[in-house]
Amino acid sequence: MIGEMMSTLNGWIENFGVMSEAWRVSIVVFALVLGTAMVAYITSHLIGALERKFAETTNLWDDALLHATRAPAVAFVWLQGIYWAAEVAHHYSSADIFKANGTLLKVGFIFIFVWTLLRMVKEVEGILVSPVKMKKPMDYTTVNAISKLLRAVVIITAVLISLQSLGYSLSGVLAFGGVGGIAVGFAAKDLLANFFGGFIIHLDRPFKVGDWIRSPDRNIEGTVEQIGWRLTTIRTFDKRPLYVPNATFTTIAVENPSRMTNRRIYETIGIRYADVSQMQSIVADIRSMLEEHDDIDGDQTLIVNFLAFNHSSLDIMVYAFTKTTKWVRYHEVKQDVLLKISDVIVGHGGEVAFPTQTIHFGDENRAEDDDEEHDEARGSQSRPRASQNKGSVSKRDRSRRHDTQPGDEGEQSLDAGDGD
Repeated sequence: MIGEMMSTLNGWIENFGVMSEAWRVSIVVFALVLGTAMVAYITSHLIGALERKFAETTNLWDDALLHATRAPAVAFVWLQGIYWAAEVAHHYSSADIFKANGTLLKVGFIFIFVWTLLRMVKEVEGILVSPVKMKKPMDYTTVNAISKLLRAVVIITAVLISLQSLGYSLSGVLAFGGVGGIAVGFAAKDLLANFFGGFIIHLDRPFKVGDWIRSPDRNIEGTVEQIGWRLTTIRTFDKRPLYVPNATFTTIAVENPSRMTNRRIYETIGIRYADVSQMQSIVADIRSMLEEHDDIDGDQTLIVNFLAFNHSSLDIMVYAFTKTTKWVRYHEVKQDVLLKISDVIVGHGGEVAFPTQTIHFGDENRAEDDDEEHDEARGSQSRPRASQNKGSVSKRDRSRRHDTQPGDEGEQSLDAGDGD
């Protein structure tokens, strides 16, 4: 059909003798390009109208098909129109560029077909993971891994077919690829390790996009934003992107808090030693409060017990799990629980303990009695001597001036005078 059309066009150019041959060829090429543009415009609007029409139905796959084929259909019209124009020009020109028309047409068809498949895979991926379009959307990480694998298969197949269309031997290309693959494998072992690390992540699924993960072996913690074939992008809690090679996850332990079923409240609360008589009642009331709390999961382990005699307090262990796993809501529940525990303690006349020290002087009275006995003994021994010197003391007291102190010069002079 194409050959007949080209023959008709060439016959019209040769038989139409009003203008020179160059002008006639130029007009025909221009007309073909203009017609191609018009057909492409009509095709685009026609498919767009069909999209709007089928969008009203409940079937999602026809929408995906029309949206995936709209741009490739326009490209196909342009490819065919330009090929016809180039064939007309090649009939009247010996330029080497026009000799590749047939090859470029084949490669162009392959490119458009691959483009269509890739767009279709993307549309299907968007439908399968959308909670709006699907009642039970599939896991994004799994669907994304499968779509990446399908795209890789389509691209590799298209490249091999294109090489064969260009005249290269497919068996030779595969043999070269095998030898070259060994060399590339040794040269890019880290790249291959990351590739297979990404494959293992998609296969085992220890985490997915949107999960909060952390590693006790490395300083890695944040929300997973993307799992690529070489890198995994993690957004840390200070909003910085962290790029981790996939091979790292094959050698470290990874914790996934996003998959926790509950959050734990684990606190040790101390009361005073003076409140030991109220310990049993306080423990019982705290346990009852937790059992009746709306945000505490009663199906999980719940422990409230007197734990130990500590240095400055009597310790009570409180161990329970909240129903929520959301970080902010968990802290709100924990605050409410701690305040209610404080109310229970105060309600029994107790107080929450804080570090204190009490010093007991057990031998204080005995030491005072010993001091008194010692003073009495000393007094009895010195009493006769005082009676013997009574006269001299009285005489000295009478001769001492009232405005002097023992040892003053005035006092010494008075004593000396009396001696004379």
